[in-house]
Parts: sequence; structure tokens; C-alpha cells
Amino acid sequence: MTTAPERDTVTSPYPTRYREAEDRSRRMGRALKHIARVDQIDEQLMDRLGRGYLEKDEPGARLARAMRLRSGEPGAVSRRQLDEALTSGSAGLPDDAPEVLREYIALLEDTPDWVDWDQIAHGQKVYLRLGQNAADILLQLSLIGGYRFGGPTDLLVATGGLTGNTTLRRLAETSHWTMSLSIPDGLRPGGESWRLTGHVRAMHAVVNEAMEPRWDTGRWGLPISQSDLAATLGLFDAVVLLGVRTLGVPMSRRDSDAVMHVWRYVGWLMGVDDDFLVSRERDRHRINYHILLAQAGLSEAGPQLTQALVAAQRQRKRSGPLPGVQAWVGHERLLSMLTVLLGRESMREFGLPVRPPWAHAYLVTLNGLRYRTPWGRARLDSWGEKVRDRERKQTFGDAAADIGRPVTT
Repeated sequence: MTTAPERDTVTSPYPTRYREAEDRSRRMGRALKHIARVDQIDEQLMDRLGRGYLEKDEPGARLARAMRLRSGEPGAVSRRQLDEALTSGSAGLPDDAPEVLREYIALLEDTPDWVDWDQIAHGQKVYLRLGQNAADILLQLSLIGGYRFGGPTDLLVATGGLTGNTTLRRLAETSHWTMSLSIPDGLRPGGESWRLTGHVRAMHAVVNEAMEPRWDTGRWGLPISQSDLAATLGLFDAVVLLGVRTLGVPMSRRDSDAVMHVWRYVGWLMGVDDDFLVSRERDRHRINYHILLAQAGLSEAGPQLTQALVAAQRQRKRSGPLPGVQAWVGHERLLSMLTVLLGRESMREFGLPVRPPWAHAYLVTLNGLRYRTPWGRARLDSWGEKVRDRERKQTFGDAAADIGRPVTT
């Protein structure tokens, strides 16, 4: 078995997290390696990922530095100015708008030539029709599955982003953003999901700039690095496509390509480097497998975040009779699905109880009716819209569905 290469901790171009738990990652990635058809490790890609831990979204960083200036300082950009600029676009910016803000909006508006709006529309439709399946996989395999590795998890704990009273709110913001991506024309410049993505990118950049001076960069790399952005993108596109298949959702090559095209454009809007943007699901699986090998092992933050998220599910705003029973069933359903998706070893690492796979059993049957019968297929669009509305109500409640303010102190 190939082991991680030895590195000089003083002169290495990589943080020490790089490939430190490769044997564990290989065990976890056996199925993914087969799916991605990886015959041997691409050491050039591994080097790119290692160096990427120390690279950031530079245009986002320039905006973030301006947003962290005090009001009235030359070049300062406020949250309100960013909101207004994303709504009005470049054409609506006042003459005295800060140049860095003007550059940021112009960058987002400069849509790449490879973007195919018909393909985007098809991918959005497919994503909408995934309904609750996408919501389940995003929570369980994308978010909680990602907590099995140190680095980004430790950042979330350090910023308080997914612990304590903010857990459900932050989860709601992530859900609101991802589900907004299915809104027709929402990704066109000026659309709702385009604006939200611009906010998310700015939020990431501000957190990175605020945390970097006190972050252990030698250990973890930058707080929000290019390699971590690529890892997050992979959790939201190809991992979701893999996950919904385990729930009995059929996914054709055409549908898969369309969803990947949506996320390729979203990744570009988020400031992910071009060499991490791909058009085919298998290409993403290949990158994801190498990202897996490059990861650190489990840190104390992983169980802390996971248990907070699992506990937060009981706080969702339930409607209808017997909300307490609904909360209990939802909690047990989550544990059942996590047992199947993450495996018993990860459940033990997280300190979660193992449950029988009853949730997958009924969901595979239910999805067979939804996606493989004329009656079910005719209702997929309306079902997806209901799920989008229900997720917003159960997590936000009466609060406004919006992306939270980035930390600027």
C-alpha cells in the first residue's frame, strides 16, 4: 500500500494536515475509487490539492478587506452597499461606489462563454425534482459526511457557525441557498440565487480574512482555501448525485450532466479555481477521491458539530398534529439514514447510536412510485416546490429567509 510521502515540516509547501490520515481515507473511499475508476494516484493532482490549502479566492479577498474597513475609511464597503450592488448590478452602481465593489460585481456578471443556459435550466429542473431526497443527502452525506475530517470543521467551531443556538439558523441558510439554485432563471445575473451566491462568496472571503491572523495555517492551511472550496463543491454536486441513487432515484447521463453544469457555474461564481471545475460526474468523483486522500483525520470538532446538527433536528418547526412525535420520528429517521450512508465506524466516531436501515427501505419503495410511474412523475415539480417551501418554514420559522451577515470583526 502506498503511504503518504514524507515531508519536511519546515520547508514543505503543504500544511501538516495534508495526507496525514491516508490509510483511513483509503478505507472510506473504496467504493468511490471504483466508481471513479482510479487505477493509480495522480501525484500531480495531489500536489495541486496540497498547495491549494494555502491558496485563496483572491477577488473575494480584495472585497473582504474593503468590507472589514471601518465606515468612512477610504475604499470601505458596507454590507448594505454589497446588497444594493448585487441587486442593481454594475449599471445601477452610483458614481462614488468603491472600485473594489465595482470590480467584484463586474466579475460576477462576466458570465463565462461555456455557460449553456438551456443546460442550466434543465439541471435546475432535475435538482428541483430531487425534492426531499436532495435535502436529506445534503444534510447527511454532504454536511455531516464532511465532518469526518479536521480543518473546515474546526473553523466552524471556532466561528460558532454550527454550534449552540446558531445551529439551526446556519443549517437553514445553507439549505435556503442550495434550494434556491432550482429557481428558474435564478442563476442569471441579478437573479435570486445569483445574488445569494454572491453573498456566500463574500461571506467566505470575510471569514477567511478575519480568521487568518489567528489561524494555525501551518497545520490546516488557510481557513477557507481553494482546496476546501473544491471539496465543498464536490460534496454539493457529485456526492448528492451518488447519494440520491442510494435512495432509489434514477439519474440518467443527461440529467447528471445538467446538474453538474449547474454546479460548475455555481463553483465559478463562488471563486473556485478553473482547474477544479468539471463538466462530468465521473471527473468530479476522481477529484473527490484525491481530495479524500489529502484530508486530515477526525478532529474533536467533528463529533461536536454532528451532535449539534442531529440535536437541532428536534428544533425544526413542525406543523400538524403531534409535533413531538414528528420530531422523534424525524430524529430516528436521520439516525437510520446516517447509519447506511456513513457506516458504523463513522457513527461510533461521532458518538451516535446505530439504527437499522428502515428509512432507506421505505424511501427506495416510495421513490420507485415517484420516479418510475406516470402518476408520480407528473407530480415531481409540485412536490419539489412544496419541499423547498417546507424546508424553509421548518428551519427559518417566521424569520426572514436570508443569508446571515458575514463576520467582519
